[in-house]
Amino acid sequence: MPRSALWKSIALSLTADVAEGRYQMGDQLPTEAQLAAKFGVNRHTVRRAIASLSDQGLVHARRGAGVFVTAQPTDYPIGQRVRFHQNVAAGGQSPGKEVLSVTTRAADQREAEALGLSPGDPVHAYDGWSLADGQPIALFTSVFPARRVPDMPKALKKTSSVTEALHLCGVADYTRASTRITAKLANSTQAQVLRIPEGAPIIRTTGINVDADGAPVEYGRTWFAGDRVTLTLDGQS
Repeated sequence: MPRSALWKSIALSLTADVAEGRYQMGDQLPTEAQLAAKFGVNRHTVRRAIASLSDQGLVHARRGAGVFVTAQPTDYPIGQRVRFHQNVAAGGQSPGKEVLSVTTRAADQREAEALGLSPGDPVHAYDGWSLADGQPIALFTSVFPARRVPDMPKALKKTSSVTEALHLCGVADYTRASTRITAKLANSTQAQVLRIPEGAPIIRTTGINVDADGAPVEYGRTWFAGDRVTLTLDGQS
């Protein structure tokens, strides 16, 4: 097996250990020698794997002391009301968003079905990524029916929050009508944005939000870094 594949495999294994709670924030990882013996590789391969985790912000090396875990997964409830800022803040972290684009275009077949539209009807598409304590945890695409919320692009320029933007467009409240959760592997683009190894586990959620009358107002897809988020099911969902 090529050496590059070995260090990536070790990095994924250590990432999974952190995500599953085998190492908590502040815990020290085994030494390079111990990890080299565990995985049957040389210390250079282990060092490269740890460097990858350090680049992701998962661990930090202290000179003369060792390598320590610096991040833990964010609890992210999935229920009737999925609110990114509230979810992240409730976990004691600072939420943030980076906007990639807000465009108006024709709905594809999948988007049209989710929003109760006809293919080709206009929709507003909002693309970006979400952060917790400055670290990217997810990529997202949110699609809104343009005729229902014509001023959504203008509202999203005022606020990156979907909840606040919908409120500005006259949608006082909305709830989650359905959520699908699927496990995937990160492609090169997702890996670069989320600062994870290509092929690392990601979690894709697909959801439809509806207003008080049951009319769809948002079709969203989110790709979470698998090691940085723990999805929890709200008992009211």
